[in-house]
Amino acid sequence: MKSISPNIFVNDLAETITFYTKLGFSVIHEVTTSEGEKVFAMMTKESVTFLFQTFASIEGKLPMVHRADGGSLLLYVSMQNIREYYEQVRKQVNVLTGLEKTFYGATEFSICDNNNYLLTFAEHD
Repeated sequence: MKSISPNIFVNDLAETITFYTKLGFSVIHEVTTSEGEKVFAMMTKESVTFLFQTFASIEGKLPMVHRADGGSLLLYVSMQNIREYYEQVRKQVNVLTGLEKTFYGATEFSICDNNNYLLTFAEHD
């Protein structure tokens, strides 16, 4: 195994792309229906990749994916230069916890994205 790239289901793909662009991610692949609706986007920043797909695009195909936005999932992103990154994004997104040193030695901050998913960014010393 080399990596994991979560496929995150969302209601509004355009809004999600806008949000993650604020975090420095770029769209590297999109899928659009024949009607012109964007239903899938792959976004990356350095070695981190997120896949975003609309709930509508899988309707009736994967019945276990039925919840609303958000969920009991925290996406943990390990990184370098966390203080610099925090300063870049803190005024653009909903920061839940500011920079903190954890009991396990990491410096972290957490945000909530536009779909109510939790993301924690961490730098391990």
